[in-house]
Amino acid sequence: MSVPQKIAEQEVRTMLAGTCIEPGRFELRDATVPESAPEGWALVDIAAVGLCGTDYHIFAGKHPYLEYPRVIGHELSGRLVHAAGGMEAGSLVVINPYLSCGACRACRRGKPNCCTRIEVLGVHRDGGLCGRIAVPIENLYSAEGLSETEAAMVEFLAIGAHAVARSGIQAGDRVLVTGAGPIGIGTALFAELEGAEVHLLDLSRRRLDLAGRRFGFAHLHDDGKAILQGDLADGFDLIFDATGTAKAIEAGFPLLAHGSTYVLVSVVKDTITFEDAEFHKRETRIVGSRNALKSDFERVMAAIRDRKIDTAALLSAEFPLSELSTRFPALAADREELIKAVVRP
Repeated sequence: MSVPQKIAEQEVRTMLAGTCIEPGRFELRDATVPESAPEGWALVDIAAVGLCGTDYHIFAGKHPYLEYPRVIGHELSGRLVHAAGGMEAGSLVVINPYLSCGACRACRRGKPNCCTRIEVLGVHRDGGLCGRIAVPIENLYSAEGLSETEAAMVEFLAIGAHAVARSGIQAGDRVLVTGAGPIGIGTALFAELEGAEVHLLDLSRRRLDLAGRRFGFAHLHDDGKAILQGDLADGFDLIFDATGTAKAIEAGFPLLAHGSTYVLVSVVKDTITFEDAEFHKRETRIVGSRNALKSDFERVMAAIRDRKIDTAALLSAEFPLSELSTRFPALAADREELIKAVVRP
């Protein structure tokens, strides 16, 4: 072996990468630290990573679009290794994890969030639960004015912000959010910012009580069949489903007011059925909401900077990556009082 080859091998640096090897098996594996990026891409040193339902589903083997092993992590903040996109080296950025092709019909029509060839970091390709990652420059947004932890919360909040933006919500609308997990809470927070009267529905009293304590939501329901009475007898102008279950989505149709909109935030593999006569007499509008756009990320960051969103109330746990192997099973097993866990690589 020549001397230059030995020197080159010595210069190779490694990092820990949080990897789901197979369902139920998570490990911290050594990976090579990327030292260069393709044209149009930039290197980002990861600062914080939020764990979400997708990561827990991957760990449990319930994600339909994933091949193992996979480095997870798509709720990401980091710092630029080199200047890029008009930002200086060391600048704090939020990473948009939805990598679009830029050429399909959806992309050409300004809807890269539903690109036909979309690749999501941590799902279709390795994610950011590691020390450094390469990302398209156009997917990096300045997080000036936010902390590293706050910046890692932007992506999941953008899901709810996008759903609210898609809904046509108006001040004074009566809104029901079904599913009081992180996505549901984020959706409810942005619906409130639009001046809506927000109600939460969840079968878990623990989740509802947590939402009430931390965010002051006053209208909490744990029985969908008992909602339509008194002032609520006419139903809801807007319903956002964030449950991820077909049964819950179907149960929401009778709760819609006449002239209402049903926004499906969660994604299910099952077939959803409803009675056409009931649907038509309400002139209900069904809206699908997928991922988020740059404008949604910017809306979330502005709300955090203006302290309209209490990020401290969202944070349930924060710990180093070195602890995740031992903590992951417990986090995945009981999430009823878990909103957002943030990992620091």
